[in-house]
Amino acid sequence: MDIKITTLSENTADTPDLIAEWGLSILMDIDGYRILFDTGASFSAIYNAQMLGIDLSTIDKMVLSHGHFDHAGGLLNVLQRINKPIEIIAHPDIWDAKYALRADHRYIGIAFNREQLEALGATFYLTKDPVWIKDNIVTTGEIPMINDYEQIDPDLYIKQNNEFKHDPLADDLAMAIKTEQGLVIILGCSHRGMINTINHLQQITGETRVYCVIGGTHLMAASPERLAKTTADLRQIAVQRLGVSHCTGFQASSWLAQEFPDIFFLNNTGTQLNLP
Repeated sequence: MDIKITTLSENTADTPDLIAEWGLSILMDIDGYRILFDTGASFSAIYNAQMLGIDLSTIDKMVLSHGHFDHAGGLLNVLQRINKPIEIIAHPDIWDAKYALRADHRYIGIAFNREQLEALGATFYLTKDPVWIKDNIVTTGEIPMINDYEQIDPDLYIKQNNEFKHDPLADDLAMAIKTEQGLVIILGCSHRGMINTINHLQQITGETRVYCVIGGTHLMAASPERLAKTTADLRQIAVQRLGVSHCTGFQASSWLAQEFPDIFFLNNTGTQLNLP
């Protein structure tokens, strides 16, 4: 199996000719089948794709990890570049009115309406269930909250009937590719927990071995206790490569780099991996 994973948008960049932007967008090429996972916050994904010589019109499928602007804000720009009908797999809750109830009660949801995106060729496949895109490629569907230490950010809300309610982030998705060496897992933001996500994908696929985990881990505000428990679980899972991005944060990235010096790497804008 030939797998190439390219990070088109992330908080930091590998080279000065690429744009770094808060958010995430990852392109997967699995035996010539191309899947775009998230679109970044604005135009960074299309700009960086052009700089890297990647033709976005060759994308076969799209997946949205959840309905936050930093993962879906580039949708309109990406669809204009794809310029053909394309299916987008996501959870139904991506269309919720999402807010961060901090000092400014800021709207952080998708800035476009569904009709606007469908006019550009998007077809939305919205489901709470896992989706097998190919025999060896699957989305998580809704991720169960199993362990006792991974919790949803208390500042994230949805607005319904003019009232703010805590957002359970049920739309938080990830993906896995089954390989001969084990699972290659692509995380969006891991709002429902990186370990919960990995364990769910192990159950869905029937594959317990985890070769590589790439993407956002949402550990930027994690306590030392949560970091310690996450580390213990990653060791038990026996992850062989760990590339963190976006919402991991400097402190958690440093922690993981020290705990896993032989397998850790920063997965930045421009990072290209040929796996396994």
